[in-house]
Amino acid sequence: MDGITGKALYSRFLRGLALAPHGVAVRAGTESVTYEEAHERALRWAGALGPARPQAVGVLAGKTVTAYVGILAALYAGAAVVPLRPDFPVTRTRQMLDAVGATAVLVDDRGAAMLSRLLTDRRDIAVLAPDSTSSTGLDRPRAVEPHDPAYVLFTSGSTGRPKGVVITHGATDHYFGLLDARYDFGPDDVFSQTFDLNFDCALFDVFNAWGAGASLLAVPPHAYRELPAFVREHRVTVWFSTPSAIGLVRRMGGLGPGTMPGLRWSLFAGEALQCRDAADWQQAAPGSALENLYGPTELTITIAAHRWSAQRSPRLAVNGVVPIGTLHAGHEHLLLDSDGGPAWHEGELCVTGPQMSPGYLDPGDDHGRFVARGGRRWYRTGDRVRRVGGGELAYLGRSDSQVQVQGWRIELAEVEHALRTYAPVRDAVAVGLPRGGRTELVVFYTGPPVPPVEFARSLREVLPDGVIPRHYHRVEEFPLNANRKVDRARLAAHAHDLLAQSRN
Repeated sequence: MDGITGKALYSRFLRGLALAPHGVAVRAGTESVTYEEAHERALRWAGALGPARPQAVGVLAGKTVTAYVGILAALYAGAAVVPLRPDFPVTRTRQMLDAVGATAVLVDDRGAAMLSRLLTDRRDIAVLAPDSTSSTGLDRPRAVEPHDPAYVLFTSGSTGRPKGVVITHGATDHYFGLLDARYDFGPDDVFSQTFDLNFDCALFDVFNAWGAGASLLAVPPHAYRELPAFVREHRVTVWFSTPSAIGLVRRMGGLGPGTMPGLRWSLFAGEALQCRDAADWQQAAPGSALENLYGPTELTITIAAHRWSAQRSPRLAVNGVVPIGTLHAGHEHLLLDSDGGPAWHEGELCVTGPQMSPGYLDPGDDHGRFVARGGRRWYRTGDRVRRVGGGELAYLGRSDSQVQVQGWRIELAEVEHALRTYAPVRDAVAVGLPRGGRTELVVFYTGPPVPPVEFARSLREVLPDGVIPRHYHRVEEFPLNANRKVDRARLAAHAHDLLAQSRN
């Protein structure tokens, strides 16, 4: 393969194809597909997308074989992949397609079921279903440039409009090159696939597995009830999930000593990893190396990692949270204090380097996130960190209104915006509080009383289920601080008291 094609994200699959042509590339439920089968199918589907290179292709599917082959087909066609979930609100999905300028959508059965509502007046968007593809395919994947978009992933926007993050082939090439040197993945490995395909961490599983000729296994929700048995049955060797999974497996009695001896790697990202959780998981999977990975979507999946050590990690931890580790090679960072000035010991983390996104689809969204300092462009993560020695960083929390809810990065302003569009509500403030190893959203609102079920029904029209608050409290007015701004600290303290009462 030439130098340009060799840097393409799909070159990961081509390498796996060479290593294990008859090996299983993806298994989802009762379906599976080999590397050879997936390659031939993806070339055929890519050809069905038309003779011209499409700008972007939406993949509207669940975690099915169709979805994974569809992602590969879009990449083979030279398009940017836009993963879309069939269970998302139609309005939100339509916003994503419009923002990215998608010219085609590839669907599985679940995706096809929502097309009549999604594309009512969009005859300019072609629909590709597995049973509608022509027999004429591409001879080979189309060449791409390092600066070409490989993926567009959407994060929460403060105005209720999702923000599209562009991830280039060059960024993924640098990223996976570093991971190849860090890990010893091979054709005998079986990767868990716990993340939804529109979650950036899913790319870690997919393209690490494919780059090694390994198998990718979609993990169904019921697997967590008896996870050790599931891991043994499917010979899973690489586990990657949010830390919330640890608490769930613990509640199901699956974290006993040595219950998952077959795991070689245990990886966690998307939320703060507690030392207690890391220790319990390590006890259950004593033969695995455990790592805490960190990184916002704008820095290409993950940008830092910390290898768990029962002796060293707790000493470096802050507030019982496992450090996020050191930044990937080739990147630099700086810390900013609350006034935006330079800080040394702790502050907001800013990063620059080859994994940094060129920006959002809408350049207007770059303001305040991508900043120029010292003649260079940096991404402001919004995360507060502390230097704890040896070049390692410890995570302290968000410096703005973003929170992690079940692995989703959500801006509280988006929740508030959605609530304000609900007619009876005059105003709303959302706060996020840690509870049982996860973040709980609590909403305070002014206006007439509204039953919680009515709130939930309304919010499902614009927000994913995972970030819909469960707690709503009406107030006559919001408390104000000395600057005459809403006193969010007082509301957070009130929410803490309310949640404590609900536990009693």
